[in-house]
Amino acid sequence: MPEQQGRRVPGMEGPMEAVTLGTSGLGRNPGDEQLADALMTGRFRQIDTSNEYAGGRSETLIGQAYAKAREGVTIFTKADRDPETGVFDGDRVLRSFEETITRLGVETLPIYHLHDPFTITVAEAMAPGGAVPALVSLREQGLVGGIGIAAADDGTLVEDYIRTDAFDAVLTHNRYTLVDRRAEEILRLATERDMTVFNAAPFGGGILSGSPRHATRYGYRPISPEFARHVERVGELCERWGIGIAAAALHFSLAEPRVHSTVVGISSLERLATLADLVDTEIPDGFWTGLEALGTPPPSTG
Repeated sequence: MPEQQGRRVPGMEGPMEAVTLGTSGLGRNPGDEQLADALMTGRFRQIDTSNEYAGGRSETLIGQAYAKAREGVTIFTKADRDPETGVFDGDRVLRSFEETITRLGVETLPIYHLHDPFTITVAEAMAPGGAVPALVSLREQGLVGGIGIAAADDGTLVEDYIRTDAFDAVLTHNRYTLVDRRAEEILRLATERDMTVFNAAPFGGGILSGSPRHATRYGYRPISPEFARHVERVGELCERWGIGIAAAALHFSLAEPRVHSTVVGISSLERLATLADLVDTEIPDGFWTGLEALGTPPPSTG
């Protein structure tokens, strides 16, 4: 495990683990109670959720499972805008926090992210009464160990929030993968500020999972012919080295020293079992040399 993974974060009992289980889909399917229980008792003990996932049911199921298996489990979650009005001011952040800790059955959180703040500007978020001062107040009261910015944004929104120097953590999504380096600036800025970095969606929304049904989309969007060819070449490289593209994609993130934890979405018991196998896969050094030789990935869209 790279040295920077395993860092200490205020509010956590132990060091940061290299893998965090994502739960954006938890609570949407029958039987997800079993999945929530499995997430709490398995090998990987960090959970990522959000106030708005499955209309709050993700946090609710996690809270119910957490009540039965608290020891050694760390839960990271996020503040979300009002689902009906889109309002994302300071009062909404505090209400979101209260909703979350009630569902989870906790009093404090180790890291609490501002999530997808697309209905407000950075200036509005930073202003008195805005979302960020509310997050800072939670940190100052000791109710959260650190505050983060988490957004699936193709522009510079995440970078703009990092530059405010208000945040302790960042979660980037679908922007740093085996076939995408768009998060380089985020990683640079975060490293300069000694922020905790979560890298989510290492499989690019499915195209790097090895599933044929995801082969034409990256980050949930149609891909360009040039990008499709690059992915094909990466797949051919994996075949030459006898490894699956999903394992290579996961280890690309795990091997990055600027990333402290990789967030992998878990939507079923089968995916949870598969994750352990992927983590245990050994990637030959020669594969990384071959990947570098393929050059900078082209844009995923035309």
